[in-house]
Amino acid sequence: MFLKIKKIPKVNWSSDRPYNFKPKFSTFFFLCFGLTLFGLGEGLLIVSFTGASPWSVLAQGISLNVNLSIGTITLLISIAVLILWIPLSQKPGMGTIFNALIIAFMIDLCIKFVPTPSDYFNQIILAVISVIMVGIGGAIYLVSNLGAGPRDGLMIGLQKVTNLPVAAVRAFLEISVVSIGWYLGGTVGVGTLLFAFGIGPCVALGLFLVDKIFD
Repeated sequence: MFLKIKKIPKVNWSSDRPYNFKPKFSTFFFLCFGLTLFGLGEGLLIVSFTGASPWSVLAQGISLNVNLSIGTITLLISIAVLILWIPLSQKPGMGTIFNALIIAFMIDLCIKFVPTPSDYFNQIILAVISVIMVGIGGAIYLVSNLGAGPRDGLMIGLQKVTNLPVAAVRAFLEISVVSIGWYLGGTVGVGTLLFAFGIGPCVALGLFLVDKIFD
């Protein structure tokens, strides 16, 4: 069952090593595609106006006190999270760099150009789609094996230390972050809860699907 997945699968376009800064085109393509999907999902969740993802709630809380966009703050948070990699023996790669840049860019792009649905039902539908997009996009870029992004690197490092399922570790991180973000003044809503409890299973599902499709 996909909820029991503990390892990131490798497929024909996965990089042989995570610290490869000259990957083949297919690997680089799927890296960027996955991250674009990930960032688009994050941005659409904010646009849905049902509550942002836990990490974006944290960014919103910080933005209440500084004159920076949510995308810019997201980038700064990503850099800060990298510090937490040190005790977990995680190392950054090309995927780490592109993760921070592409996701921050897509969030600001969505906020600027995508309108919020007029009725609440469609807002909820958009929120559900957003969470699924983030999960599948995250799985695709993780499988590319060019280095995990700041948040996912933290997830992988903690998974190795605890030997818990990926879904459980991711859920723990998201719930912890949303609590801090809410305390700082970030907006929490139904979409936030959908993300916090749904992102773990969605990432695991994405890993399962990618493994089966490209096996």
